[in-house]
Amino acid sequence: MPARPAGKALLATQRLALREFHAGDAENLHRLNRDPRVMRYIGDGSVGTRASATAAISRARKHYRDYPGLGVWPAEERASGAFIGWFCLKYIPATVEVEVGYRLMSRMWGHGFATEGARALVRYGFDVLGLYRVVGLTHPENLASQRVLCKAGLRDAGWGHYYDRDLRLFVAVS
Repeated sequence: MPARPAGKALLATQRLALREFHAGDAENLHRLNRDPRVMRYIGDGSVGTRASATAAISRARKHYRDYPGLGVWPAEERASGAFIGWFCLKYIPATVEVEVGYRLMSRMWGHGFATEGARALVRYGFDVLGLYRVVGLTHPENLASQRVLCKAGLRDAGWGHYYDRDLRLFVAVS
């Protein structure tokens, strides 16, 4: 089994381990963000650069300090230690909403990892952080992600305007 990078652990599920990002994660994050299939429904669909991955890790680390218990965490498959993507439970800018989200390597799609991680983070938000409401957002055409959110316990709440665009809104209430 490969050596796992250091990073404060957040939670573990049957198959996943989530921990804090650190500078050594930049290459894995860059690999994730440069896959056009992964980025298809994110923002304008542009793939990321190594510099944007490094900047994202810096923002994630600041978020850990500013909002204890919330953030974006790299996800590793527990059995192999392999990086499979990230999960988040974070404030949506300019709102009081807390969003559950995920971005996985395309080779990890279809194995239930997104549902497993999202479900665990919603439960963590309610049980550990005492949140009342968690939202999930998707591009209107991202039907696979919409199914994940429903399987993770969120309900379809129609549309919402977030990140300067109209998105599908899913909600879980404790």
